[in-house]
Amino acid sequence: MYVSEWENGKRTISDRYAAVLRQILGITDAELRDATLAPAASMADGYDDLLSRIDSASSVSESMVGAFNQQTELLRTMDRMRGASALVDQMTGHLTALEDALNFAVLPAARRPVALALAGASTLAAWQAIDSGAVERAWRHYELAKRAARDAEAPMYLAHAMAEQAYVLCEAGRPMLGVDLVRDAQRTLGKAGSPRLRAWLYAAEAELCANAEMPDDCQRALDAAMATIPPGPEDRDPDMLSIFLNGAHLARWRGNVLALLGDGDAVTSLYDALKVVDPTFVRAQAGLHVDLVQAHLARAEYDDAHTHLRQARLLASRTGSVRQRRRIELLSTRL
Repeated sequence: MYVSEWENGKRTISDRYAAVLRQILGITDAELRDATLAPAASMADGYDDLLSRIDSASSVSESMVGAFNQQTELLRTMDRMRGASALVDQMTGHLTALEDALNFAVLPAARRPVALALAGASTLAAWQAIDSGAVERAWRHYELAKRAARDAEAPMYLAHAMAEQAYVLCEAGRPMLGVDLVRDAQRTLGKAGSPRLRAWLYAAEAELCANAEMPDDCQRALDAAMATIPPGPEDRDPDMLSIFLNGAHLARWRGNVLALLGDGDAVTSLYDALKVVDPTFVRAQAGLHVDLVQAHLARAEYDDAHTHLRQARLLASRTGSVRQRRRIELLSTRL
């Protein structure tokens, strides 16, 4: 009688009966509570559904992968202008669709392009999670990005995900472990990556070394980044769409790193970067003003520090950046 009532939805399965039924049927609790408890029919329907998903995944065309990448690009643009907090639901849905497409793609020719799209989207989602203060979610997204990059046989995407993941370690108070991870990312990439990505990895190493109080290593990494960055105003890496870096961006990054070290030369680099920063990169502008607060404090220039602190607060509020607001509050205690 209970089985009939369970099947017809007239009675819910208690936890006691669920524990027994899971062992008899060899299914998970989620499968049990969603199933009709008609084993033969469920098995047939399950295989039909599985094959349908596999067929659907195998027919994911180049245009569909292009649509996934366009969606990632749209979310990236919205993120840099509005911040991450308003995009959580869209990003979650986007990753779910990509994971679904990858999970049911069987052959490498079908898997690689979807995995590459997932790697790019996951690193974006992870950085958004860092900005929102959701560090565990960020870590999990980076792990997903690394798996996807390996599936896609894409060392550039793998190295980028590893190096960004190092920032989670740094934010958690383990900058030395972050340095080790970013250096491992450089070894993973080897000579295969683009010059722009290699410059980005050197700059990331420099920032992490600054946080780990390794000034000599930091300066060597900065010099390597400056020597590697391609000349000219172009900032987008055609082989690694997550990377925006040119000489002007690197000047800003250098200023940030020097500010962390308490170097007085940071101010000059940061003001040069402020003159050329893209106005659509609102969160980057907030970070630049925070860097200037830090640089002016190192020179005991408190009025200038107050000016940039107010601007940083305004921009961080616009983007909802928890990460930048945390930096602002820490610096405000020194004024």
